[in-house]
Amino acid sequence: MPTFKPNLEQYKAFMHVISGRITTRDFDPDYQVPRDHYELILDAARHGPSGANAQPWQYIVVTDKKVKEEISNYFVGEQKRRAQLKMKFPTPNYKGLAAAPGFIVVVSDFRMVRAFPVLKDDNRNLVSSELNEMYIENAERILLQSVAASTMSAHLAAAALGYNVWWVTAIGQEEAQSEMKPLLGIPEDLSVLDIMCFGLPRKEPYKRWKKKLDQIINWNKFDSTHYMSLEQIEDWVKNERHRVMYKDAKNID
Repeated sequence: MPTFKPNLEQYKAFMHVISGRITTRDFDPDYQVPRDHYELILDAARHGPSGANAQPWQYIVVTDKKVKEEISNYFVGEQKRRAQLKMKFPTPNYKGLAAAPGFIVVVSDFRMVRAFPVLKDDNRNLVSSELNEMYIENAERILLQSVAASTMSAHLAAAALGYNVWWVTAIGQEEAQSEMKPLLGIPEDLSVLDIMCFGLPRKEPYKRWKKKLDQIINWNKFDSTHYMSLEQIEDWVKNERHRVMYKDAKNID
């Protein structure tokens, strides 16, 4: 049996890319992303793993300034609606979307649940049953995880090229779907999931706080000290969430 020797140098290079994947929401608007950089980034995305190898993703590169502005205006409006509802959700300034040099809309086809074990009649139509609903729900969850893995591959490729990124989610917002699908010519059957923005930062970005390794790793069974009660979660949301999302919180324990 051959002796396995881990490639630690390659691992270090990989960790350098991961730790260098930094979010910024204020890009240098004068920089233009070369076409081949989009292709390099999406070439990484297509190698992402997917359940049943369904590869349920499509990526739309948006370079039209007017289209970027229209998408940005939608999210700015959504932000205002949240404020009016007093949701107090810590949202960023979505005006920065319009200035992002790199702009990729992530689209998924959830009809690919058919690639998973689901019940169908003789005409290949999905059978309506409680059991089938359970299988379809699980398949949709797997497809969502698959698109997330592919998108993360794209983010890491952008970081490897030296770009900062911004992951903007549109999942579950019906208004976002109705706004963006006609704008981008997306068929009604498909779903807009995310927008990936990237480019050079206008000013030096900061690295967000991350949990320590011993706070997330569990050996053989779940470490009960890692469990948070609902009250503890509510306290964290109230007192810590904003700070760890938008400020340098590296000194948090």
